[in-house]
Amino acid sequence: AFSTASQLRIHTSEKPTTRHVELLTNDAMSPLFLAVIEATEEAIYNSMFRATTMSGNGHTVEALPIDKTVEILKEHRSIK
Repeated sequence: AFSTASQLRIHTSEKPTTRHVELLTNDAMSPLFLAVIEATEEAIYNSMFRATTMSGNGHTVEALPIDKTVEILKEHRSIK
């Protein structure tokens, strides 16, 4: 809603309406991106290998067979 009533006016401060920022180049951000990739990979592997068999609502989901999973990951060169 809009109003021209003086008692409802919002007065702006004396702060500048624009500001200047410094940006990092992509090359400077690369280590951060690599760290995010590594942390994400680790989180995925942890969730895969630490999961246990679960049951609920009449259903059971088996934990991944670790040996077979590692074999598949090695075949696809996802791990060494």
